[in-house]
Amino acid sequence: MPLSNSPSTTSSSSSSSTKSWIIRGLAAGAAAAMALGAHAYLLSRRSAKFRSRVVGIIPARFASSRFPGKPLANILGRPMIQRTWERAKMATSLDHVVVATDDDKIAECCIGFGADVVMTSESCRNGTERCNEAFQKLGKQYDVVVNIQGDEPLIEPEIIDGIVKALQAAPDAVFSTAVTSLKPEDGFDPNRVKCVVDNHGYAIYFSRGLIPFNKSGKVNPRFPYLLHLGIQSYDSMFLKIYPELPPTPLQLEEDLEQLKVLENGYKMKVIKVDHESHGVDVPDDVEKIEQYMRQRNLH
Repeated sequence: MPLSNSPSTTSSSSSSSTKSWIIRGLAAGAAAAMALGAHAYLLSRRSAKFRSRVVGIIPARFASSRFPGKPLANILGRPMIQRTWERAKMATSLDHVVVATDDDKIAECCIGFGADVVMTSESCRNGTERCNEAFQKLGKQYDVVVNIQGDEPLIEPEIIDGIVKALQAAPDAVFSTAVTSLKPEDGFDPNRVKCVVDNHGYAIYFSRGLIPFNKSGKVNPRFPYLLHLGIQSYDSMFLKIYPELPPTPLQLEEDLEQLKVLENGYKMKVIKVDHESHGVDVPDDVEKIEQYMRQRNLH
């Protein structure tokens, strides 16, 4: 007789299922409690000086799977991390800019060109967690933490200022980021993250796939697809909560950390900017960005 027909097996299966639902319920309850605490905190912080103190953190790790040592990649004579730091220092909204790294070579390079460095652990799973660890180690009070991607060496300072102002103006949001127009040829590139936004400027979803996706299965040249630029800012209280939130299914499937924010019910403000993205994801991108800089006499 098959075991699946045994009463004891049915009872065991039912018990296991019940335990599974209890565990899921407890996890959801914990996440909800953290969310309520964060929202109450945000309400209490609404004042004339709401989110006024801002720090920019550039997370930089050596062990990138697609491009090991990427922060040290030479771009027309200067390390990429230096070019990113120099652009970030031009933003008027930042009170302080630091590099957060787990690598001695990167730290030594950054100190050499004058940057402040915070050493972080190798166990950080993403840039947000590295920013959080660096923020805690700074030991200073900041209201907003800006995660400045180290692989955008031509990031516009105005974009940094724009996402800070957007978060300051949206007390119901804990997170802000930027998007720009997506080039049709990048529609199916999984390294180019796409975004969809609601009518009030809040993020609905992010994906490595083409979104929205139409019935033809092709890029619609008339649709204004949006490319996520990667730079993001957080309310500092939320940044402390973020690592404690359990991983979410969409986050794990897409491998996009911002989805954990949305799946846990938090709001994310998005600004649209006119910016020709030049992110460095793989070694071949270095030659492309150098060619772009030469054509425009950028040094």
